[in-house]
Amino acid sequence: MSLSLAADLANKRPQHIAIIMDGNGRWAYRRHLPRVAGHRRGAEVVREMVQRCVDWEIPHLTLFAFSTENWRRPPLEVRLLMNLFRLLLRREAKKLHENGVRLRIIGDQSNLAPDLQALIRDAESLTAENRRLTLNLAVNYGGRWDITSAAKRAIAKCLAAGRDLDSLSEEDISAELCLADSPAPDLLIRTGGEERISNFLVWQLAYTEFYFTDTLWPDFDGNALELALKSFAHRQRRFGRTGDQVQEDACASD
Repeated sequence: MSLSLAADLANKRPQHIAIIMDGNGRWAYRRHLPRVAGHRRGAEVVREMVQRCVDWEIPHLTLFAFSTENWRRPPLEVRLLMNLFRLLLRREAKKLHENGVRLRIIGDQSNLAPDLQALIRDAESLTAENRRLTLNLAVNYGGRWDITSAAKRAIAKCLAAGRDLDSLSEEDISAELCLADSPAPDLLIRTGGEERISNFLVWQLAYTEFYFTDTLWPDFDGNALELALKSFAHRQRRFGRTGDQVQEDACASD
């Protein structure tokens, strides 16, 4: 870690980073390689990002691995992605555990193959008590699905408790979301040059700072993450207040 980043993190350290890992296919295409080569290289970058977050004491990291819309991709690519996911769970779960990382898979697992669901359960169980970093992998995840599912559960609980639906609150729905026990992301990073959230954490990103980069995910490294954190550290987060109010609160806390 550079001295300047250490100073920035001392003043403003994100508690939760979310990343849309975009550009694997284009990275492979530019090198005349099959798309799966880009995905394999991208998986190596995931390992580096996890280690950086552990080293820099950032306690939550959420990665968009496979969206509900990604089933529309060519069947061969989907099959290769699922096989890569299996391989990573088998290889990495023990390493994550040894490094104090808790692994959680968020998304609709009902469409995943039974053996993959079993690997997920085993990896989550193995790492459940770890606290150095919570790594959330979004697999077959969509923000709209998350909100719809949470609303259904919140309504069912509301009715079961004999409450009127008019009493249903944001807090009731928020408590049923996939990341209900994690803070909302402070920083969203999207690689690959696109500038949209693509149905990722739609509810949770309401006040998140966005950072877009043209760097393709397989080329995104620790230095690139450092640039994103520096950008975040120099932003003023107002949450509906004025800049003067934020500055006054900062002075009061000092």
